[in-house]
Amino acid sequence: MTYILGGTQTDFAKNWAREGADIGAAFSETLHTGLASAKLNASDIETGHVGNFVAELFVGQGLLGGFFGMADPALDGLPTARHEAACASGSIAILSAMSEIEAGRYDLACVMGLEQMRNVPGKQAAKYLGAAALVDQEYQDATYIWPQAFSDLAEEYDARYGMDYKHLMRISEINFANAKRNPNAQTRDWKFTPDNFTESDEHNPVIEGRTRKMDCGQVTDGAAVIFLASAERAKQYADENGLDFNTLPRITGWGHRSGPISYKRKLEYSAGDDYVFPQVRRAVKDARARAGVSGIDTIDAVETHDCFAMTEYMAIDHLGITKPGEAWKAIEEGRIDMGGDIPINPSGGLMGLGHPVGATGVRMALDGAKQVTGTAGDYQVEGAKRMQTLNIGGSTTTTVSLIIESAA
Repeated sequence: MTYILGGTQTDFAKNWAREGADIGAAFSETLHTGLASAKLNASDIETGHVGNFVAELFVGQGLLGGFFGMADPALDGLPTARHEAACASGSIAILSAMSEIEAGRYDLACVMGLEQMRNVPGKQAAKYLGAAALVDQEYQDATYIWPQAFSDLAEEYDARYGMDYKHLMRISEINFANAKRNPNAQTRDWKFTPDNFTESDEHNPVIEGRTRKMDCGQVTDGAAVIFLASAERAKQYADENGLDFNTLPRITGWGHRSGPISYKRKLEYSAGDDYVFPQVRRAVKDARARAGVSGIDTIDAVETHDCFAMTEYMAIDHLGITKPGEAWKAIEEGRIDMGGDIPINPSGGLMGLGHPVGATGVRMALDGAKQVTGTAGDYQVEGAKRMQTLNIGGSTTTTVSLIIESAA
């Protein structure tokens, strides 16, 4: 298994361009803040991985692994790689670092996820982010591609099982409320009224199709970094810092599945299946199987992908919290609230905390590590010892799930 020695995330409320910062400066600042928080030196890092989706489009910059050597002279010569899988880019970077550690190549890896997205107008950002869909074939008439894609998912759920919009809005209410407890959340100071969480065209306008404003995750500038280690290196780290080795968070299981980039093809493949996205369900179950656990009753809380309220609605049944099509039951019963038996997105998620695309998978893992070590502060889930993440790229074209736990 792989151990998480620490890390950090930026304040997702910040607009880097307005503050005169750029993606390179953010990379360097996040790296050094993370090293200090984890009580590590740059020279301790043996390999570096970057999760990023569209830096070439938003800021005209590629080859992001080269920022390690820019950030610190000790990292000149560090082997590095950059990974892209749309919104799952950060999780793929984590899996790649884990592979190197498990293969015995290196004992301590740095995984950085980052994205700068608030430096262009909203419609331009939507166009850039649409690169992970078959735009010309499936969304040529949509101004905002992903709101339309997940509107289509809402239509599919409604056709298969029936759906009530009030349940999507309850998901939004929960995530925005959780974000108010998180000092790094983009929306922590935003104000809402009950009318915002209704089908009011004035207070909750339509973006595309069935997707309204309060259904949507945020366009965010942000970065997150974690440091991963082998068991041997983690034991050394614990000894050096006077820590109980058993208290260190570790990744005990992972699932990684991919489907066709076409949303319509996914639905063709899942026709007659219990789940709309079978590969998502498989990734969830794979992660648990590798961790040696089974059902949702073994999980204390979840950080899941909620780029839209509909995405989380789908995740609820694919995580096995309810039977397929019955996510509304968990919502109405309060099970996914902070005080419920399976809290979802205590951090605020992509809706409340923010969604810098390449950073999201890394941020989820960081929050998982915080939860199982009791260091999540005001958004701590009481008694959490085992977390599951569910990170999705595109219309579930790439899905990664991790199990993160502490033995003490």
